[in-house]
Amino acid sequence: MDHSGKLLLELFLIFAGGKLLAEVFERLRQPAVVGELLAGVILGPSILALVQPSNLTEGLAEIGAIFLLFTIGLETRPGDILEVGGTAALVAVVGVAVPFCLGFLYLRVIDHSIVESIFVGAALVATSVGITARVLADAGALSTTVARVILGAAVLDDILGMIVLAIVSSLSAGQVNYTSLGVVAFEAISFSLLVIFFGSRVVGRFKPAVAKLHARNSAFVLSIVLCLGLSLASLYIGMAAIIGAFLAGLALADYSAQYRLRENAHPIMEFLSPVFFVMLGAQVNLRTVARPGLFTVMIVVCVIAIISKLIGCGLGALSLGVKDALRIGIGMVPRGEVGLIVAGVGLRLHTISDDIYTVVLVMSMVTTLFAPPVLRILLARPISRSDGAE
Repeated sequence: MDHSGKLLLELFLIFAGGKLLAEVFERLRQPAVVGELLAGVILGPSILALVQPSNLTEGLAEIGAIFLLFTIGLETRPGDILEVGGTAALVAVVGVAVPFCLGFLYLRVIDHSIVESIFVGAALVATSVGITARVLADAGALSTTVARVILGAAVLDDILGMIVLAIVSSLSAGQVNYTSLGVVAFEAISFSLLVIFFGSRVVGRFKPAVAKLHARNSAFVLSIVLCLGLSLASLYIGMAAIIGAFLAGLALADYSAQYRLRENAHPIMEFLSPVFFVMLGAQVNLRTVARPGLFTVMIVVCVIAIISKLIGCGLGALSLGVKDALRIGIGMVPRGEVGLIVAGVGLRLHTISDDIYTVVLVMSMVTTLFAPPVLRILLARPISRSDGAE
């Protein structure tokens, strides 16, 4: 089979397998995303080896995550984020500090180097908002206060995580470049705030020009240009591309209904987002779990990863009540591809061992698999008035 044939076969297996298990899990009243992740584990190198992570499939997975967060952004008005800005900021800050400190201290206690301990702490800081956003969307809970806090905190979480990673990378090189670090932090914060505060207004100024265009579905075409453009800008600044995609959707949310942007973007997201989740599962290597001496470290780090976000983010959201704080804490647990990115940086810089890379890899997958079903159960409980439900 030629290269194009192999690619088509992999895409067929990824999409069909992911949707099949998603349907099975939906019938079991579990989040569909767990079925897609499990499909990746089964199809990937660990079991059937029918799907192999490659630059092309990982690129498609990244685009799938971009369209998922873009669609989520289209359902979230900037005013909704600003309303919970203080709570989201507290959730993000405490939710970064607690996991980092606990991860760092544990690695130091078991005699790992300072730099290696800091890298594990940085990996625990991360939050993969794509996982939680999918569960919230499937549960019809995107309009709730809980969802707005999680999405707002995730943007700040990514900025703080990026700063921590920049510090760790500098330490691995022997010194911290404070000037460079300050510039990166300023760019990331300014970029996010500008889009949140002024994005919708700027888009509104172009409405007359869009009405004059003769191209078919011109408003949707321009929305995709903005989505890809802000995703690219996020990468250049040092943030995850999915944050730029979410901010693009946020800027367009006030005009989504008028131009049917969400209806047009949804089929693309439905096709590509399973690729993202299946490929996350395909990166799991079950054989690494059996390495001698690693199992205990994996268990402890996974427990720290779950408990630290639950405590840190939950404390930050305690003003909303215990139930909502618990939902937010669980919603911020998944590390997903963001944790893998941090681990990859450490491995590339030769500052963490293969064993620690494996620990972070397993932690990312366990938290990704753990959070969706638990969050689904919590969301199924009676929603409080603080959620904005009638």
